[in-house]
Amino acid sequence: MSTASSLLTHVEGGIAFITLNRPEQRNALDIPTLKALHALLDELSADSAVRVLLLTGSGRSFCAGADLAEWAAAEARGDLESYGWTEAAHALMTRLHAFPKPTIAAINGTAVGAGMDLTLCCDFRLAAQSARFKAGYTSMAYAPDAGASWHLPRLIGSEQAKRLLFLDELWGAERALAVGLVGEVYADEQLQAAAGELAARLASGPTFAFTQTKRLIEAGAQRSLPEQLEAERLAGLLCGRSEDGDEALRAAIEKRAPLFIGR
Repeated sequence: MSTASSLLTHVEGGIAFITLNRPEQRNALDIPTLKALHALLDELSADSAVRVLLLTGSGRSFCAGADLAEWAAAEARGDLESYGWTEAAHALMTRLHAFPKPTIAAINGTAVGAGMDLTLCCDFRLAAQSARFKAGYTSMAYAPDAGASWHLPRLIGSEQAKRLLFLDELWGAERALAVGLVGEVYADEQLQAAAGELAARLASGPTFAFTQTKRLIEAGAQRSLPEQLEAERLAGLLCGRSEDGDEALRAAIEKRAPLFIGR
């Protein structure tokens, strides 16, 4: 396991485990953490040994959002609008959302503001029973600034998104599950094992095809059906020419389980 300032990371079995590691600050996102995580995602994206990413937090919180101490210091200096947090956060959210490999958020505690937005950028969201979700913007007389206004309507519908954002309610894990904010809820002590099991299943799968599928889903909302069908045809050609595609066909003929390598 390596330590990069406020992050812990290691790669095992094709899974890149990333842990936000500022427990005293409830894993709040200051600018150094945002930039370090962005750089780490760049590194892991290019690493052929990494086939899945699993993100979680240390301590009792997943992530408390923006670092309010850094925010207050910027305001005291008179440069709140220019100190760079928003730009760094936007770059990170864009990078995580576009990460080419499957991503899982194992939400081990409270996810607030940009901390919640981090989970929304992931492909899968698994929550501990004690997890809590709060937008955190309007209670500070602020509008969403890290992607919630884009993700939430797509995930849970416009009305539920407005309720979470306007009223700034604190939602428990079961409420989040009921509206589709998370996909599964586990007992606190079972969360990491369950997330690891899902990550292992994904890592052993045809991750080249996962990448193509992820791109199709993300781009499909902006295409007509004929355009999407053409994109599917092209993606299918790429998959059919891949080493995993060859392996899948051989395994089917030989009546055995395929052994995918992600290429």
